[in-house]
Amino acid sequence: MSLAEIYQQFLADISRTTWYEYVAVFAGIASVWYSRAENILVYPVGLINTIIYIYISFEGHLLGEATVNFYYTVMSISGWYMWTRKNQRKEIALHITWSDTKGWVQQILFFLFFYTAIFTALTYFKAAFFDGVIPWADAFASATAFTGMWLMTKKKVESWYWWIATNIASIPLYFVKHYVFTSVYYLVLLLMAVFGLFEWMKKAKLNKA
Repeated sequence: MSLAEIYQQFLADISRTTWYEYVAVFAGIASVWYSRAENILVYPVGLINTIIYIYISFEGHLLGEATVNFYYTVMSISGWYMWTRKNQRKEIALHITWSDTKGWVQQILFFLFFYTAIFTALTYFKAAFFDGVIPWADAFASATAFTGMWLMTKKKVESWYWWIATNIASIPLYFVKHYVFTSVYYLVLLLMAVFGLFEWMKKAKLNKA
């Protein structure tokens, strides 16, 4: 596809963007902003984004994206609780830290499990009735997102590495599915994830000290 064709597709698809996709995108950007700042609003604002995207995904027969956003919704509720949980001294119990070797092994196994499961499921559903799926790409974007969200609820620095991988995969993935505004959204999230990584690295160093 030439640059001219990409530009023409962008113009055609952006004109079809619904108002609720705009709401979901701006809520998602705000949620990542709050995440960078370690602000609890990451979760209630993020729920607006994920719930709308569940609807958008089902509307477009995007089973992988719907599954991811349902998972985001459940984990947002869990993360909301974990981030506000306090210890016996009435202080926030959870702090930003790095994963140890055991943690790295767990998250890689977590990713591989979900990649295999999602790839297998999407391959079946594509053959059945979900023509919009791209099994290997959807499975990668979904599995990295699952891993990133799980680690974020635990305030692990490495969550940002997985978010960066998710965003890189999602930019072309949504573009070819004609959700170009969402594709641009993931480009913005990619840039924010890089800054978020550095901010959490600084905070992890302070917490360790």
